[in-house]
Amino acid sequence: MPYPAVHLTFFIFCISLVGIFAIAGSGFRREMGLKDAKHLGLLFVVGSIGSVFPDVPAVWNYLLHGNLRHTTIGTMPTHSLFFGLVAFVLALFLGYIIYRNISRATSLGIFAEAAFLSHLLLDDIADGGLTYLYPVYNEPLSIFVFMNVNLSGVDFFYYNFACFLSVFFIFAVMFMALLALKDLGFGFRYEPIE
Repeated sequence: MPYPAVHLTFFIFCISLVGIFAIAGSGFRREMGLKDAKHLGLLFVVGSIGSVFPDVPAVWNYLLHGNLRHTTIGTMPTHSLFFGLVAFVLALFLGYIIYRNISRATSLGIFAEAAFLSHLLLDDIADGGLTYLYPVYNEPLSIFVFMNVNLSGVDFFYYNFACFLSVFFIFAVMFMALLALKDLGFGFRYEPIE
């Protein structure tokens, strides 16, 4: 399991890369004002919280039980797509309160979900399996298990398809973040929202 600093760093440098590019360009052109900085701050707070959200039970368990168990709340695994729905809904609700616009609120929710999924992908790479499909399927699955298979031990087509699928999931999470950032004004060029 990567530490929270790794999850935050991955979120900032990989998931938010387009936003960082837009901010840097706008900063050099002096196009950003105080309102834009608040908007940017909201994105980084929501994304940062989303990127460590699956580990929330660690704080609770540390305070109550003195341990850092962090993968379940009761019997519900926090490293699952089902718990990711909680991150999406919370960000959607916050986005609607702030923007009063369902499209922007949805984009903020998608951005939080992309940050959440980046956490799952990093933990899957490190630990080799998570309960992604809870409550439908309660056994650990790994998206990246096939990347370490010896090519001579499996069919060439199977090996390449498995590797492509692993990389595709990382691409999908980054693309979700890109689309959400674009809708929120942080495409390749910053476009202030009204």
